[in-house]
Amino acid sequence: MEPLITVKNVRKVYRMGDEKVVALDDVSLDIYKGEIVCFLGASGSGKSTFLNMVAGLEKPTKGEIYIGGIPVHKLNEEDVTLFRQKNIGFIFQAYHLLPMLTAVENVSLPLIFRGVEKKKREKMAKETLAVVGLAGYENRKPTQMSGGQQQRVGIARALVGNPKIIFADEPTGNLDTHTSKEVMEIMMAKARENGRTLIIVTHDRKIADYADRIVTIQDGNVLSIEENQNGEKTENLSEQEKHNSKGSFQ
Repeated sequence: MEPLITVKNVRKVYRMGDEKVVALDDVSLDIYKGEIVCFLGASGSGKSTFLNMVAGLEKPTKGEIYIGGIPVHKLNEEDVTLFRQKNIGFIFQAYHLLPMLTAVENVSLPLIFRGVEKKKREKMAKETLAVVGLAGYENRKPTQMSGGQQQRVGIARALVGNPKIIFADEPTGNLDTHTSKEVMEIMMAKARENGRTLIIVTHDRKIADYADRIVTIQDGNVLSIEENQNGEKTENLSEQEKHNSKGSFQ
């Protein structure tokens, strides 16, 4: 089976004056359709940089990134924006909801950029809010909702356009333990139901344990890859195993 996402020898270097900061250092891996993959690491490890590279939000200094065979690293700003609109949904730690808009209006936003007419997009937004358990909350604004409810709106916004891939950047970072569990269960269920590929970035091992595969990143390098099938994770790969199967999700 062909991978949905292929990352080849990606390196990202930021320049700060005369100093060079290597955020990613020769990272290679494949991710397949329907997989739930978590990138686990401390702040500054390079995990969010990886997400930005794959989503086309930043260009790699070196290396190649393909999604569905499309060379994302080569797309210009206009083309990569259109690509994201059609194929990718985002869930953020800080929700990123517009405070002056209602829940249904926030969820509708991605559909506006796709040119969906108002009546249809409102119908789709209401249906998606119901899917995440927010029927009856359509006309509430973010300030009228709890953190967990706001994140559910964020999930609905990511789901409404039926994207192939969802990126979740610290999706429970602002939530308590109970609400985090509820939010993760919704995300996992909706990804599984529709065969979406879900990529999670987190520093929280408990959140990582929801994934099929856990990629630990440290100092811009892949430190280990763990499989998590049926609740039983494999041990960290040995150094030789990591060398032999570097970046492979096969």
